[in-house]
Formats: sequence, C-alpha cells, structure tokens
Amino acid sequence: MLCPQLEEDLADDLKWSMLVKNVLYSGKSKYQEVDLIDVGPFGKTLFLDGKVQSSEVDEWVYHELLVHPAMLMHPNPKTVFICGGGEGATAREVLRHKSVEKVVMVDIDQVVCDFCRAHLAHNKVAFESPKLELIHDDARAQLEQYPGKFDVIIGDLADPLDGGPCYQLYTQDFYQTVVLQKLNPGGIFVTQSGPAGFLSCTEVFTCINATLRSVFPKVMPYTQHMPVFCDVWGWNIALTDPSQARLSGEELDTRIQQRIEGPLRFLDGYTFTGLCHINKHVRRCLEEEKEVYTQDCGRFIHGKGSLQDSKAASTGTG
Repeated sequence: MLCPQLEEDLADDLKWSMLVKNVLYSGKSKYQEVDLIDVGPFGKTLFLDGKVQSSEVDEWVYHELLVHPAMLMHPNPKTVFICGGGEGATAREVLRHKSVEKVVMVDIDQVVCDFCRAHLAHNKVAFESPKLELIHDDARAQLEQYPGKFDVIIGDLADPLDGGPCYQLYTQDFYQTVVLQKLNPGGIFVTQSGPAGFLSCTEVFTCINATLRSVFPKVMPYTQHMPVFCDVWGWNIALTDPSQARLSGEELDTRIQQRIEGPLRFLDGYTFTGLCHINKHVRRCLEEEKEVYTQDCGRFIHGKGSLQDSKAASTGTG
C-alpha cells in the first residue's frame, strides 16, 4: 500500500516531503485552504494555503518565543490584542500571565478557529477562558474601532503570501496608523516574521524588520530554528519605549518566575539573550535592507504545498 506524501515548496528548485499518517481535516474556507494533518515526525500539523503553520511537536517553542519576550518586557501587561492566532496557542500563552485581564483575539477565518478548538486539546482552555474575546473579522478593522488601547499587540498571522489574506497587516500604513495608535504608553508590538536563515532572511524577515524600524523607535529581531519549518524562523519586537530593550537575562528570569503560571519549557533569560545574537550575515542583511511593505509594494513568501501519493511524488507526475 502506497502512503500519501505531502510536499511543500521551499524554493523554485527545492521542496520537501512528509509522510501523511492521517488527514484530520481538509477543506477550503472563504479565505484560504485549511488542512490539519498528522504528518511524519511532527504529529498534528496545521497548514494554511499549503504552508506549514505549526505542529504539535514544536509549536510550544514558536508560541513561547512569540508571546513571552514582549509580555515580559512590558512592566505590567493587562490588555492584549492578537491579530490572527486562530489555533488558540498564542492566547493560551498570553493567558498564563497573571497580570492579564483582557485578551481580544481577531481571526478572520472561523473555520480555522472552529477546527483547532475541536482538534487541538491543549488550546481548548484558552478558547473557554472568560478573559478571551474572540472575534471573526478583519483584524485591522477591529483593532481600529475597538474601544480603548492595549498594552501589547501580537501579530500571529500567516506569512505574507501573494493573494493571501494577511499581506496588508505587514505594511507600514498598518503599523503607523493603526498599531502605533492603539498602543498604550510604553506599549509593545511583536510579530512573527517568516524565514530568517542566512539563505532565506531577505525573503520577508528583513523587509518586515525595516518596515517596523520606519515606524517604531526601537525594534529587536530574534531567531530560532524551527524543525517543522525546515529553517531558522524570525520574530520582531517593536518598542514604543526603547529603554524596555535593556531587560537583562537575570531580570527576565525573575519576571518569568513572578508573572507566569507554570514553568516555560524553552525560554529563559539566557536563551533569549542568545537568540538576539544573530549571525553576522543576517545582521548585515538587516542593516542593508531598504525596502518596506506598503499597500502597493511588498515581498511574498515562496510557494505552497500539495498532497500527493508516493508514486506520483517519486515520478514527478500530478
């Protein structure tokens, strides 16, 4: 019996293949193709438009790094807005902070939220929290019109794909006229920022960083290898108060102990200090990047994936 393979394009001349053990959900919402598949060594893995979003074996690393550095740099985060985050893991990590009183999560795609709530048991507690307000709508529109401001805003969005639903939420206009205006004094914005390896960093990572630097007084990039993405991944923290960047590893550890429910599995002060020490080549690419995302101009992450049986994959036929 031939086992199906899922192939994902990483570049024009590069793709990788994962053994499909079980297709838990496969469909298409109004906005994107949505798949939840048990694959290879990664277990339950979420795909949007054929691109890996997260897997159960390493999503906790991704979400600890997306959420906790920004939350811990803020002196007392009480209100948090999440752009995207439909699988619920970002809200799960935010809600571990004892100071948090209100989390607003806006994901345009109810299909994604519904099946993640049904199939990803470790995120169910976040969906059921009375502190969480879940809205299915355009994140920009909701952030603009939502009453009040926020201490932390998190961009947990799909990568900027040509024709995808999220591109406009990486633009200079969005950061300048919406995000910056909706942050409380001392507020912090953080976003996932795509592949950040020395071969892939100029695909979107450096451009997202340059766009944020054109708006915020201080931007901190950091990176970590993510096995399910087959690459180093990047995040960017944008600070309205540059002094918040001077948080030491020791102070970060103290805040983790005092402010977060339960132990972190990946992040501590020593680790985060290391993740901010980016290699020379990627640092140079960040320094030399001039292009910013605008409503009319931007870069897009490569390709999408496809499900094939093993014979078709091996012979190259569709």
